[in-house]
Amino acid sequence: MIMKKFVFVILILNISVKLLAQEDLLNSLENEQPQSKQLVFASFKGTRLINLHTIETLGKGSLDFRISHRFSDFSTGASNLWGLDGPATIRLGFDYSVSDRFTIGIGRSSYGKLADGFLKYRILRQTMDNSMPVSLTGLVTMNLSLGKDPNKTVLGVDKYEKFSSRIAYMYQLMIARKFNEKLTLQISPTLIHYNLVMNLNDKNDILALGISGRYKITRSISLTGEYIFRINNYTPDQSDLYHNSASIGMDLETGGHVFQVFVTNSFAINEVQFIPYTTSRWDKGQIRLGFNVSRVFAVSRSAKDQKDKIKGEKKW
Repeated sequence: MIMKKFVFVILILNISVKLLAQEDLLNSLENEQPQSKQLVFASFKGTRLINLHTIETLGKGSLDFRISHRFSDFSTGASNLWGLDGPATIRLGFDYSVSDRFTIGIGRSSYGKLADGFLKYRILRQTMDNSMPVSLTGLVTMNLSLGKDPNKTVLGVDKYEKFSSRIAYMYQLMIARKFNEKLTLQISPTLIHYNLVMNLNDKNDILALGISGRYKITRSISLTGEYIFRINNYTPDQSDLYHNSASIGMDLETGGHVFQVFVTNSFAINEVQFIPYTTSRWDKGQIRLGFNVSRVFAVSRSAKDQKDKIKGEKKW
């Protein structure tokens, strides 16, 4: 009887040891599984800062309706209500996100009667553990001039006789880092190409570097700024005619709207216009009030789910 009890105890201990060993092995395997990396969200309030794009893309299935408006110069004085009476320029645009990384968009600007379309892809995303220290987004735009040649009746030649002469392109890489809950900085190397230029010495290709940033004041208010340095001039013979674009502003978030108000020396809204063609100067008071309004609609279930997911994630 004693022998039987002894054998029974030995069997129980043997089974327990095996079960504990299996549990330790499972725990070890779980620890070896790669942990999903936490992504950094909300580097910027929206897909635009002031004039420039940001690294942000919309959640899959989201539609962003955007209104951009620029008034005339403050330097026009009280009789023109410091630029509010005009002339003004406006752009209406629609952006749609095919996926969390890929956004397409179209728009139409009153200045120069310019239609535009773009493709935007988020290549890299910053992670919380800094295994990926920056976010990287690529942008390609095509711009189509819909206006008529004003000199056709005088010169008898239509500069837009070829359809390709109406087209200009922009290629841009955006590299951004969110340093903490408040501060995000971005640089944007840019190439602009014109199929048609006005004069023999004008450049078909313009290189520029955008520098922009956001500083969060409260949950719904941020300070913003951007500066675009032109590496070469569109018109070398008149290099003093055009100036670098510079802007400072504020983001205000209210519900599903983002309202951006700012002052800038650029009148045009499209990159192929304001980067090479800005003629106003800050030091001469040739700045103007502008604003952007963005309203994002979740047009698919996946967009709503993504919005809820981001709300639940740790932002920083």
